[in-house]
Amino acid sequence: MKQKLLYLIISLVSIGSNSIFGQEISLHNQFNGRYDFLFVGNTLNKTENGTGQACEINTTSSATLKLDPADVVEKVYLYWAGSGNGDFDVTLNDKTISAERTLHVLQSTSGLPFFSAFADITDQVQVFGNGEYRLSDLDLTNEIDNYCWNGTNFGGWAMIIVYSNPSLPLNQLNIYDGLQYVPNEINITLNNLNVIDNLDAKIGFIAWEGDQSINVNETLRINGNPIGNPPLNQVDNAFNGTNSFTNSTTLYNMDLDVYNIQNNIAIGDTSAKIQLTSGQDFVMINAIVTKLNSQLPDATIQLNEIKLSCDSRQIMVDYTVYNSKSTSSLPARMPIAIYIDGILRMSFSTLSVIPINGSENNTVIITIPDSIVNPFDLQFIVDETGNGSGIITELNENNNTALISKIALWTKPKVNPVLNIETCNVGLGRGIFDFTATEALVKVNSDDIVSFHTSRADAENGANLIFNSNNFVAETTRQEIFVRVKNENCFTITSFIINVKNCPPLVHNYFSPNNDGFNDTFFVEYLRNIFLNYRISVYNRWGTLVWTGNNGTSDWDGFANEGILLDSKKVPDGTYYYVIDLNDSEYPKPLVGYLFLKK
Repeated sequence: MKQKLLYLIISLVSIGSNSIFGQEISLHNQFNGRYDFLFVGNTLNKTENGTGQACEINTTSSATLKLDPADVVEKVYLYWAGSGNGDFDVTLNDKTISAERTLHVLQSTSGLPFFSAFADITDQVQVFGNGEYRLSDLDLTNEIDNYCWNGTNFGGWAMIIVYSNPSLPLNQLNIYDGLQYVPNEINITLNNLNVIDNLDAKIGFIAWEGDQSINVNETLRINGNPIGNPPLNQVDNAFNGTNSFTNSTTLYNMDLDVYNIQNNIAIGDTSAKIQLTSGQDFVMINAIVTKLNSQLPDATIQLNEIKLSCDSRQIMVDYTVYNSKSTSSLPARMPIAIYIDGILRMSFSTLSVIPINGSENNTVIITIPDSIVNPFDLQFIVDETGNGSGIITELNENNNTALISKIALWTKPKVNPVLNIETCNVGLGRGIFDFTATEALVKVNSDDIVSFHTSRADAENGANLIFNSNNFVAETTRQEIFVRVKNENCFTITSFIINVKNCPPLVHNYFSPNNDGFNDTFFVEYLRNIFLNYRISVYNRWGTLVWTGNNGTSDWDGFANEGILLDSKKVPDGTYYYVIDLNDSEYPKPLVGYLFLKK
């Protein structure tokens, strides 16, 4: 006796394992709003299989889409299926369509393979609109001969069109997918339902390979109740090559059927049980579409931005509460619970009614308790009273949470004390400083970044950096240098004093005035333009004054300008005695010593 392959397809969306029993049906997509759906498609079979007719199959067929002018196409899925391992590249109205996902199953009694393929063609249908859709290049001609003997030679295609219309009631449309088959019975639980009113509730199937002539214990049950759509679909022959949208009875070996289930599903139901039985047929379920009247809000929340301040345990959180994809307004004063590391710390609420597809943006300041250490998790839950429960029923009770993990409060970098620095006056109160050691010593954390500035304002703003910190020239005898130590988020300002002091003069007490350009004068370091009122007196070994100088004269070059050699002749080689009066309160005693002159 002919085996019957029942191939229900509504939303083929994911590649499952190629198990002989296929892949379980589960929710693929959900639409909440003024939505409805319809099926469009056609068979490739020339006649119903298994009836003794010629075992032949077409490679192309057509069907017509006719939506009302106010209907707006939202989503369109294309499915094609048949006998064999699969043809996964087809043409729809001259456009090549490649399968985005494929599913396969083996008939357990014959070992023969069957396939189904899926593609999202929303863009194409939105552009083309109403009219004839012709699917071609689905070529199963080389496969069919292997299936004629048990009457499972089939092929066909179908589109699921989800559309919106402002005149429709607010509905919840669920599209389920997978691929399951049953030799005798299959049970499927449809979850994620939300029944508010069962008026005009319906369920749709796209089934392949159904035969009008076979009805051996072939039933479709919803929550245990057998359903039918007579005279097109009898209760004991659900899948019989019919199309509920066109009332066709010649859709050979496939079904595009929709059933009213408003008396088979109850208000408040969140799931439905579907059972298919077949006393003879090999049945495969790909997907199911349900439409239920559902007027409910759907609160979701998003944390947009968290603003932290340095060394503060207060954080400012910018958030948005949405009522997207809902079928009713979200009431005002919806509770929002704030959890830190899983512990309730604060509760507040929204302000206004949020319309369908609307939102409310706001900001809240949260004080993080001292007991919380970095990092911590911050969680906002809308429609949450703080005890795990909400105050309204929503379309989806599992999407109320926004979580940001591993938040760390900002702290200013720690710094080590910085010692003041002194250097010698190099003239006119100027000094040259090297901050290199300070840069390394001031940091507690080696990853921090250090910069030097001449004003606190520049340090606060990170402006006008001292780039020559290893050779900084101070123009005043005392100056404050500001140090900015920065980590990833914060900075600390500290400072130190640089002081230019008059260091003791350093006498170079040997010179050779021979005009060779080297050591030609009596040179005293840290003297000229530092001790502005200094006076130098040079005596020969007999105590006779031979030369005097000050800040306004040149260094002594071996020519006398005092005593018996007023003719400016050079003094002879020998040992001389110098007296340097600095005329400075810090150095009251003159510097005295010997110097040696050799030409």
